[in-house]
Amino acid sequence: MARIMDTPVIAAKQGAHIHKNPTFVEEERIAIEKPKITGKILVILFYMQLVLVALLAVVLIIRGFISSRVKHRDFHPLDWYPPMLTAVGLSGIAGFTWQIMAQCRPSNAIKLAFWLGPLLTCAMGVLLICTGSSSGLGCGVLSIFVSVVQSLYACWASPRFEHATAVLAVSIGSQRLKSILLTGVVMVISVGYCGVLVSGIGGATSTGTQIDRVQIAVILLSMSWTLQVIRNVLQVTGSRVRHVNFSSGDETDMDTCTAFKDVFRHSMGSVCTGSILVPIVTLIRGSARAVNLIAGDSDEFLFSCTDCYSGVASRLVTCANRWGFVHVGVYGKGIVRASSDTWEMFRTGGMEALIDSDLTSSFCFFCGVAVGALSALAGGSWALVVHKDYATEICVYGFLVGYFMSRVSIAWPQACVSAYHVAFAENPQSARFDATIPVRLEKLYRNQA
Repeated sequence: MARIMDTPVIAAKQGAHIHKNPTFVEEERIAIEKPKITGKILVILFYMQLVLVALLAVVLIIRGFISSRVKHRDFHPLDWYPPMLTAVGLSGIAGFTWQIMAQCRPSNAIKLAFWLGPLLTCAMGVLLICTGSSSGLGCGVLSIFVSVVQSLYACWASPRFEHATAVLAVSIGSQRLKSILLTGVVMVISVGYCGVLVSGIGGATSTGTQIDRVQIAVILLSMSWTLQVIRNVLQVTGSRVRHVNFSSGDETDMDTCTAFKDVFRHSMGSVCTGSILVPIVTLIRGSARAVNLIAGDSDEFLFSCTDCYSGVASRLVTCANRWGFVHVGVYGKGIVRASSDTWEMFRTGGMEALIDSDLTSSFCFFCGVAVGALSALAGGSWALVVHKDYATEICVYGFLVGYFMSRVSIAWPQACVSAYHVAFAENPQSARFDATIPVRLEKLYRNQA
């Protein structure tokens, strides 16, 4: 252990960061950054769209039932709502179950996500093709292609499962009850909210005009942003709780409910901003890495283009990344400054390769895909039996709801891993950390040598 901690990477960090105990952390929160005008506007906009879209959904629900009574309208509520609401309910149950498994049996959760994700996605693709519609055929072929890509990635990433399991296990800790209860309450609220929105989509489907399609798009956009915000509220809460735990060494030092309330009091601007920026930056960075792998260095022009794109992605990740949510929760920083500070710590400490090889984001993505596909299969299969014309759209909506609901449910374990990495970067010499990260760093640098 001593030899590992004396590697150049870790030694460079000696004296660079002063360990902050919980008292100092709480004192530092007194000097919380004042929310910028952009953050304030986004918070107001978030709550406004939350209320307005919910009201729109209620109006569409009422209109849908009224329209169904008109004889020439080809909309059957009893064939549309039960399959769709079943998919929503199942997404909440499956997501919550996966979150419990991730906290209690991390090894099983990781393996299950990486193998069930491709299988369920392929099954969803077959179901979509069976609907017989052109849109179903297109979505089905795409789903099968994605399942193949997922399978290849799972095989490629399998050597890292052991480290991912170790990090997840040590990050979550032993005090799980409060986090599970909090996530459960949030999931119930999210299921109810999504149920209202998809019911509104059903009402819009009853007439199917151009304005209805716009309304459906608005509802889906609102739902995705809202669930992203809910997810990141849990992310900030969990990051703060676990960061304080790692800093103090006391598993019961930070109250979960207090941390949760403080997010709404002080950090909603950063959460709303990050909920827009982080997914965009993550998508750009992920695509840049994929293009870089495909392009290689065989073609000079293509290599220069991919290198430029990768450079842009690398610059953007310093402005918005999920590790920044740790400093948002702990120190009350804005998301851009928090992301910049955390990434600079990783860079200074030689941890970039470790962060890039971390499977937590991939694990959460595969969880989302698996739950989304499961929800789509449940709702789509039912619709295929009772009303074939509804099967494709119920599959698509079920997948979207299931994906986002799963990301909400798995936010706490992901937050724990983020807090673990950031806390280690701040004070790698702390005796409270085991050899998980140092051993991994040594292995990575040995492979690069």
